[in-house]
Amino acid sequence: MGAGANGPVVTERVGSVAILRLNRPERLNAFTEDVRAGMIAAFDDFDADDGVRAVVLTGTGRAFCAGADLARGGDTFRPESGEGDDGFPPDAGGQVALRIFRSTKPVIAAVNGPAAGVGVTMTLPADVRIGSDTAKFGFVFTRRGLVPEACSTWFLPRIVGISTAAEWALGGRMVTAAEALERGLLREVVPAERVVDRAIEVANEMITGTAPVSVALTRSLLWTMLGAPGPEVAHRAESEVLYGRGLAADVQEGVQAFLAKRAPEFTDRVSDLPLAVATMMSKSD
Repeated sequence: MGAGANGPVVTERVGSVAILRLNRPERLNAFTEDVRAGMIAAFDDFDADDGVRAVVLTGTGRAFCAGADLARGGDTFRPESGEGDDGFPPDAGGQVALRIFRSTKPVIAAVNGPAAGVGVTMTLPADVRIGSDTAKFGFVFTRRGLVPEACSTWFLPRIVGISTAAEWALGGRMVTAAEALERGLLREVVPAERVVDRAIEVANEMITGTAPVSVALTRSLLWTMLGAPGPEVAHRAESEVLYGRGLAADVQEGVQAFLAKRAPEFTDRVSDLPLAVATMMSKSD
């Protein structure tokens, strides 16, 4: 896969699950232009690889991601600082969030430690977030004179509700794993040494015995319909997709396997569908 073994983003495989690790532990995996580029390239690789069925996103070391790297001090967020190792454009977090949003594979965030700023907003497009008992979350933008980014003003209220989103984003305080679990940001909290293994288990629960193309299209429908004005939009979209799937080899195999009481062997490939999925996702832009 695209990320090097020693770069700011590294990847590995555990069966059909790809693991993407933010890999700047000496800087608490702080976000840079290199991290942005590495994450997008990795997700491009995952989508192109039919052997990858799901993605786990995590960090190396004791933190998930401390947010933007502040090595440039007060000039960190100046637009004229430009792109490069020490700076990044103001839409960098949004580019990563949208790339994860458009993933054709399920994404599980294994938040292994503190996550702040873009370090937490990048997890919002994940389908599931699992936190370690050492995790903390900070939508700290107003405390830095900034505003939320990475599409988080769209994602966060849909995940935790507008009141909690306002409380967290306006005040910018750090949120414990227990509170994040109670408010719905996290699916569950596990010991730090178990967080990646648990994420892999959840990923496998989502992909075992399922048709990859159907998983990709279902993920796309679920996320896209969050912005639909009414159920009629979902009805039309589902009907169009269902018609296409009804003609597919996977459906014949799925039904025959069920009747024969055997495990299905799906052959339709997600790599053949990127344009169809991207078209559907673009309807929410």
